[in-house]
Amino acid sequence: MLPTNAWLLSARISGESGSGKTESAHLIVQHLTFLGKANNQTLREKILQVNSLVEAFGNACTAINDNSSRFGKYLEMMFTPTGAVMGARISEYLLEKSRVIKQAVGEKNFHIFYYIYAGLYHQKKLFEFRLPEEKPPRYIADETGKVMHDITSKESYKRQFEAIQHCFRTIGFTDKEVYSVYRILAGILNIGNIEFAAISSRHQTDKSEVPNSEALENAASILCISPEELQEALTSHCVVARGETIVRANTVDRAADVRDAMSKALYGRLFSWIVNRINILLQPDKNICSVEDGMNVGILDIFGFENFQRNSFEQLCINIANEQIQYYFNQHVFALEQMEYQNEGIDATSVEYEDNRPLLNMFLQKPLGLLALLDEESRFPQATDQTLVDKFEDNLRCKYFWRPKGVELCFGIQHYAGKVLYDASGFLEKNRDTLPADVIVVLRISENELLQQLFSIPLTKTGNLAQTRARITASSRSLPPHFSAGRAKVDTLEVIRHPEETTNMKRQTMASYFRYSLMDLLSKMVMGQPHFVRCIKPNDEREALKFSRERVLAQLRSTGILETVSIRQQGYSHRILFEEFVKRYYYLAFRAHQTPLASKENCITILEKSRLNHWVLGKTKVFLRYYQVEQLNLLLQEVIGRVVVLQAYTKGWLGARRYKRVREKREKGAIAIQSAWRGYDARRKFKKISNRRSDSAVYIQAGHPSDQSSDAHHATTGSTRARVQFQDCSKSGDQQVLRESIGYKSSPQAESNSNQAETSSNYPAVAEKNRLSQAQSSLKGCDVFAGHANKHSCSGTDLLFYRTCRAAPDHQGLKPLGAPLRFGSENGLAQKQRTPRRRCQQPKMLSSPEDTMYYNQLNGTLEYQGSKRKPRKLGQIKVLDGEDEYYKSLSPVDSVPEEDNSAHPFFFTSSSKGESFAQH
Repeated sequence: MLPTNAWLLSARISGESGSGKTESAHLIVQHLTFLGKANNQTLREKILQVNSLVEAFGNACTAINDNSSRFGKYLEMMFTPTGAVMGARISEYLLEKSRVIKQAVGEKNFHIFYYIYAGLYHQKKLFEFRLPEEKPPRYIADETGKVMHDITSKESYKRQFEAIQHCFRTIGFTDKEVYSVYRILAGILNIGNIEFAAISSRHQTDKSEVPNSEALENAASILCISPEELQEALTSHCVVARGETIVRANTVDRAADVRDAMSKALYGRLFSWIVNRINILLQPDKNICSVEDGMNVGILDIFGFENFQRNSFEQLCINIANEQIQYYFNQHVFALEQMEYQNEGIDATSVEYEDNRPLLNMFLQKPLGLLALLDEESRFPQATDQTLVDKFEDNLRCKYFWRPKGVELCFGIQHYAGKVLYDASGFLEKNRDTLPADVIVVLRISENELLQQLFSIPLTKTGNLAQTRARITASSRSLPPHFSAGRAKVDTLEVIRHPEETTNMKRQTMASYFRYSLMDLLSKMVMGQPHFVRCIKPNDEREALKFSRERVLAQLRSTGILETVSIRQQGYSHRILFEEFVKRYYYLAFRAHQTPLASKENCITILEKSRLNHWVLGKTKVFLRYYQVEQLNLLLQEVIGRVVVLQAYTKGWLGARRYKRVREKREKGAIAIQSAWRGYDARRKFKKISNRRSDSAVYIQAGHPSDQSSDAHHATTGSTRARVQFQDCSKSGDQQVLRESIGYKSSPQAESNSNQAETSSNYPAVAEKNRLSQAQSSLKGCDVFAGHANKHSCSGTDLLFYRTCRAAPDHQGLKPLGAPLRFGSENGLAQKQRTPRRRCQQPKMLSSPEDTMYYNQLNGTLEYQGSKRKPRKLGQIKVLDGEDEYYKSLSPVDSVPEEDNSAHPFFFTSSSKGESFAQH
């Protein structure tokens, strides 16, 4: 169950340096990113790349760890109420900036310097960034002299540089921003090569100058500032006293300190800017979910407890931070738990543990705490490290502080993890961390926009850059001095300044930054439900599969693990409110549809049905052993598993039934659509055939005017009846009927000629001549009929009839017209005679080509029936209702008697469509 507040949990990863805290943090981030899969794949990739980028700038190689975190990192992952990751935010604390300018023996600078040097070397860009190819810069050089060889020969540095470029692109940095970051890093390396020499004048003997201007010019060129202004800012400083500005020259040591302070400030502000830029690019989208409604998971990865051969100011701050985390662990695990037992009326055995509260008071209390004494001594210009140690000895009179005999600048602290001896050399200078205002002014007028931004944004109380830029007003501007050619030029340059900035030495110290950082870190740690991750270092030799019993036992004792085990065995590690307990586990004792009240009796019912022992009920909470929650979760998982199985079967049955209904509905719809379409297609094809038959009938009938007959059963085409009458007339010699049968209408002149021929028929010669003329007229009528048939694309019998008429060689009559029509061979093939089928008469077997063609045409209209209706076989023609009425409608002339029609059968073939119709 998820809590109602915005914080879900907070993981604290602690342990000694080299115990695996950073790798554990990586695994936790990967796991949470995988579980909280968001729709935005790019956001998940950005969150995974954040650690690699930040660690390249904040991790370094130490004597006991090759990838030691030199800063504190608190990663907040933001999730929606449904558990999807929607953003992230990083907070960084206590960056070890002093590592930029100096490293102990066997240690190295931050990783990014080696990565960028190797990357620029392989890209042939060292000259562009004014970096040497043979001699390494002073900030990354070591006593072995093998740095350049490692940079140029090791492929690991090159691969890491490519990985850093990929991280920049994935997170969302622009190419211009990345290029500016590279230039600032190269500028820091060039600043470290600037050297100073003492010069003497008439009035001053401790004045410094830059003997070799090459390094100065390289640094100024990379940072886009003037070399003269940079040299004046490093070798002199101004002091404002009583409204007057006094310019003083810096000694060689003072100039070197200013140079190193400038490098540390550049790197520290650049690191803060990168972190702030990441937070902007990874901030959650307000359209998805508001920050108040979401839930956060915080992961603290901080430097572990350190105890080197030489421990300095950095190790003191790191160990104090670990003391604070250990104190919070003790309070949460031991003190707060026992206090809760008392408030709830639970009788529990008290566990003795080592409380480090007095040690923290020695460090943090005012005005006699160690950090307060350090700040007080840092304000005295004449104070030294020796006076600082003496002040510690005089004021810190407790069992946790001692001073070894025979060592002047050393003191010892009894930490929770053991005794540590500190070297006080450089404590005051590191704590002051003073950056003169003259250097700030020079960097603010740089042509590099990123460099201007770094020194225009104010610092917070923790020493980091503020998230938003402060609003600049006219009152917040000052006129610092500008030097050129050794002479002071006042009021010639107006530079934007922050109201809190001053030109005197009274500034925030590293100790004050450290104190505020601890307060901010602790305020985030107390939010939400804490989870502690203890990392144990198996051995000091960094060897795999080697377990040092003494070393591991010492860590278990120092971190309080043994006491934690004892209180977990005797106490109740899980304390759950009644309401939360009933809401989470009521499935174990009640039905799913029931809503039990959050009462003590219901809690008892759940616990008894779960068959648990050794549990205790307080006033408002249920107290359980460390193993009982796991047992309850297993029982709950089993019950929920049964419910899930039942739901799966029910949902499967409902889904199958729903699918069956949908499928039946779709099938019915498909059948309706297919039926409608097939009906439409059948009607369309039938209409097309009807139109084609009507047109064909009209074309055939056009050769003779129709005289309707009442006998519809013996209806024949006009052309057929004309040929029958023509043949009869030719046999009988009735020329008048012959002319009418062929559609010949004589003109009045022709009728008179005919009458004259009849009157003169007694004369043989004249009668023969008249008969010849009438035959020629009849042939002309056949020509007209043939032309009419050709005009309408008629063929077959009509054309054959026309050719027979034209080919008649007998001038004595038209006897060839009455001869039987023959086809094919010499003997000829007479047409088969058939009797027209009457209504309700059984269908005849198809045995002629025209019948087959008619069947094929008719069967084409039945293709819409698909696979469910098999095609008819030959001779299985279905009797169509009203077919005779259909044929009757096609015949506008009188029917020919059956016996006459059967004597002269013929067929008609449409040459245009290639289809045949049998006419009876």
